[in-house]
Amino acid sequence: MCRAALPCSEGGMNGVKRQALVIGAGPAGLMAAGALARDDCDVVVAEGKPSVARKFLMAGKSGLNLTKDEPLERFLAAYHGGCAGLVRAAVVDFGPVEVADWARGLGQPVFTGSSGRVFPETMKGSPLLRAWLGTLDGVTIRTRWRWVGFDGTGYAFETPEGRQVVTPDLCILALGGGSWARLGSDGAWVPWLADRGVNIAPLAPANAGLVVDWSVHMAKHFGAPVKVARLTAGDTSVRGEFVVSARGLEGSAIYTVSRAVRVGMALTVDLCPDLTQDEVAARLAKPRGKATVAGHLRKALKLDPVRLALLMEFGRPLPDDLAPLVKALPIRHAGLRPIDEAISTAGGITAEALDGYAIRAIPGLYACGEMLDWEAPTGGYLLTACFATGLAAARQALV
Repeated sequence: MCRAALPCSEGGMNGVKRQALVIGAGPAGLMAAGALARDDCDVVVAEGKPSVARKFLMAGKSGLNLTKDEPLERFLAAYHGGCAGLVRAAVVDFGPVEVADWARGLGQPVFTGSSGRVFPETMKGSPLLRAWLGTLDGVTIRTRWRWVGFDGTGYAFETPEGRQVVTPDLCILALGGGSWARLGSDGAWVPWLADRGVNIAPLAPANAGLVVDWSVHMAKHFGAPVKVARLTAGDTSVRGEFVVSARGLEGSAIYTVSRAVRVGMALTVDLCPDLTQDEVAARLAKPRGKATVAGHLRKALKLDPVRLALLMEFGRPLPDDLAPLVKALPIRHAGLRPIDEAISTAGGITAEALDGYAIRAIPGLYACGEMLDWEAPTGGYLLTACFATGLAAARQALV
């Protein structure tokens, strides 16, 4: 086992640079590292995986949604959880405008889609990441350095060279939540911090699909998108798309209501969001002649096969008055997909355990990104908050 301080070089106000350790090389960690290095710190980033920013790159495979172009007040309202206030304050300083400008400054032009979501013109994460890493002067990245907890006042790592214990002047944790363990965010840090007296809200799935035990009649609709619908759970209501899969329901609209579903709110779907209930009733009141009920519904309401199938799946036995059911079809489900299948997680280090981003129980230690107790829907909110809190944590650590 090797026990050592981080590399040190001459410079800084006292002739010696501060030694900074960042654990986790995702968006929050890299943003923190860059800010520390620009302030004349010697910075080491320790990453457990063989390469950096794996979850960031995975998100970019379907189009890297960096942020969202909408009024800041509406953007800030997307954040929930005990640390939501802390996240909102960070996003005020480094929000949608700043994220877009930062990407352009890396030579990565961006564009805004019809939904307001902002993407790099390449749509991928790898060109932006390469450009970003090229700006991190003064940052040493050590991959395959897996943090395994504390060793006295030091931070212990399993590395290709054996066990290493590092004692920096300051440390920023940016380890992510508990989703997508194969990409590095496995929540292994929870017991290590809890043993040091850090209060942590239990991690839970966020932006996750729903588990549905379908009847055999739904199999032919697996993979079909539902493009005209409004989902409502508690106070959350969203018009958007989702997909019927073999395991249940997935897609951006489902992810938006997943927080309300997780806390126990009933979920309904409006299959005809462009019609009022009275208009639906009036259309269904027209004589159907020899048409079956399904045929009448299809013709009168222009229901496509997948929406009609959902009505039959969740609405049977069909009541005489179908209009209320069409407008608020109860979705029976078995809860959210497991945490490791979620896009992100809720829970984490609580606001009470923090002084800003500093962990009260452990001097010299800060945390940022998804480790904190907050959540937000997909659509650019997640990445923006990770960038913003990484930057904010570094700024506080430098004071």
